Amino acid sequence: MYDLVIHNGTLVSSLAVVSADIAVDGERVAAVGPGLQGHREIDASGLLVFPGVIDAHVHMALPVAGTRSSDDFLSGSQAAACGGVTTIVDFTVGAPERSIPQAIEARLADAAPSIVDYAFHGEVVGWHTGREREFRDAMDLGVSSFKFYTTYAASGRRTAPREMATAFRELARLGALAVVHAEDDGLIQSIAARLTDEERGRMRTLAAARPDVAEQAAISQAAGAARTTGCSLHVVHVSSRIGLGAVRAARSDGAPISAETCPQYLLLTNAVYDRDDGHLFSAAPPLRTDADRETLWVGLRSQDLDYVATDHCPFTREQKTWRGSFLDLPYGLPGVETLLPLLYTEGVATGRLHLTDLARILSERPAKRLGIYPRKGALEVGSDADVVLYDPNGETKVGVANLHSRTDFSPYEGRPIVGRVAAALSRGEVIYEKGCVAATPGRGRHVHTKVSR
Repeated sequence: MYDLVIHNGTLVSSLAVVSADIAVDGERVAAVGPGLQGHREIDASGLLVFPGVIDAHVHMALPVAGTRSSDDFLSGSQAAACGGVTTIVDFTVGAPERSIPQAIEARLADAAPSIVDYAFHGEVVGWHTGREREFRDAMDLGVSSFKFYTTYAASGRRTAPREMATAFRELARLGALAVVHAEDDGLIQSIAARLTDEERGRMRTLAAARPDVAEQAAISQAAGAARTTGCSLHVVHVSSRIGLGAVRAARSDGAPISAETCPQYLLLTNAVYDRDDGHLFSAAPPLRTDADRETLWVGLRSQDLDYVATDHCPFTREQKTWRGSFLDLPYGLPGVETLLPLLYTEGVATGRLHLTDLARILSERPAKRLGIYPRKGALEVGSDADVVLYDPNGETKVGVANLHSRTDFSPYEGRPIVGRVAAALSRGEVIYEKGCVAATPGRGRHVHTKVSR
C-alpha cells in the first residue's frame, strides 16, 4: 500500500500517452502501472497527467529601470503552482562589485518563501579576466549555468566579446553552461542614436529599434565563441525567423547550442504596439511578425527549439505608465501561470503540437538541459513526485481577475483557453487544487543544477 496513488488518469510523457496509475511514497514516484492502491487516492478520471512543468526563465523581485518586478518569490511561486509549474529557474542579480557566489547567497534568501522548488542561473555582470574562480565556487553552491548579455552596455550588463571568450573557455573546462541574451548592442545603439523625438514617442518604434537582425548577429557571434571554446551554449527568448535560422546554422556548424522561445513570441505580434495600451507590451526582444510567430511553432515541433520558458517579469499598469518614450519603460511580461494552458490551447488543441511534444518542451527538455533529469521533468520511479493534472474539457478565457500574479493586466486578456489545470503536486504534496493554493510558504527547495551537454 503506497502513501498516495493517482489513478485512472492518462499519463503523458515525451514518448507516449498511456493509461496508468502513479504511486507516491514520501516525495518520490514509487511505481507506475495499473491497479495500484494507496492510503490516499486521487481520482484522475478524464484528466491528463503531466510531469510538473519547469519554467526555466523567470524574474521574481527583479530590480529594473528604477522599479522592481511586481512578483516576489511567494506571489510568483503561488502563480506558478496555479499554472502547474512546480519548478522555476530564476537568476541572480549581478553587479560588478559583487561576486557571483555572493549574488547566489543573496538570491537564496530572496527565494526562501517560495512554495515551489527553484534553481538559479548566475548572472555575469561586470566580470573580467581573473575572476574565473567565481564559476567554480558558484557550482559548489549548486549553480552551473551563467547568463551573459550582448546588449545593455549603458547599464553595465554587456560582456565584451574578448571577456566572453575567456569566460566561455573556463565554463567549457568546468562543464558549465553559458546562457546568452542575444541582441547586438552596437546595432541597437546605432539605431537609437538616429531616432527622432517623434519616433521615440511611438511604441511601434520598439520593433524597429531592436530588429531581428540584431538577434541573428548576436546569436551567430555567441555561437562562434561557443564553437571555438567548446563551451555549451543556451540562447534565451529566441523571437524571430532569422534568429532561429542562426541557431540552426550554428548547430549545423558544430556549435553545442540549445535555444528556447517564449509564449509571447508564439502568440503575439508587434501589431499590439498600435493599441492604446501598447506600452504594456514592452519587452526585449520586442514582439515580431506573424510569419516569425508561425516559424517558431514549426521550430518547436522540429525540435530546433528545445523548450518554452516565459521570461516571467511582471509589472503593474502604474509601473508601465507611458512617459513619452518606449525607452523609459520597464521591459517584461507576466506568463508563469498561463504557460501550460496557453501551450495546450494554441499548441495541442490546434494540432501544432502533440501531447508528447508538450511533455518534452515544458518538462523533460529543460530538466535535461540543466542536469536535473530525471529527478525533475519525468514521472519515473525515483523521480520527484511533481505532477500536474490537466482537465482538457471545457473552455474559459484568460482574465487577470482570475490569475494570481501581482499585476493588474495580462498580455493574453480575453484569450480563450481550452481546459484548465485541475491540480498540481510538488514532491508528493498537493500545492494547488480546486482553484486554491494549498501550500505553506517556504516549502520550496533549492535544486542544484549540473549541466549535461
